[in-house]
Amino acid sequence: MRHKHWLGLIAVIGFGVGTAMADGGMQRFVIERDIPGAGQMTADQLREAAAKSNKVLRLLGPDIQWVHSYVTGDKLYCVYNARSADLIREHAAKSGFPANRITPVAAVIDPTTANESP
Repeated sequence: MRHKHWLGLIAVIGFGVGTAMADGGMQRFVIERDIPGAGQMTADQLREAAAKSNKVLRLLGPDIQWVHSYVTGDKLYCVYNARSADLIREHAAKSGFPANRITPVAAVIDPTTANESP
């Protein structure tokens, strides 16, 4: 994966039509979190949120991984690898962050996908 920042651009992960499965056979998910004012959070507030999430992730073990998140006006869009959506729901419950929509990733494309032959 080319992009390793937890804030970045989701549309350019990988090359071509990538697999939706993460390393270790885990499914990749996009989680939509409704958080009013998220885009106005300070660097310190984002750091605290990341630390809180990481603490819960350590408790849940290796079957769930946070890849990165996109902070927008009133939402966070988080990319996770997990064995199940239930683990993501458990993380949300224990961390106090909402998980308003959990969507499995079907495929990953980027601009180079247009260059692939059928």
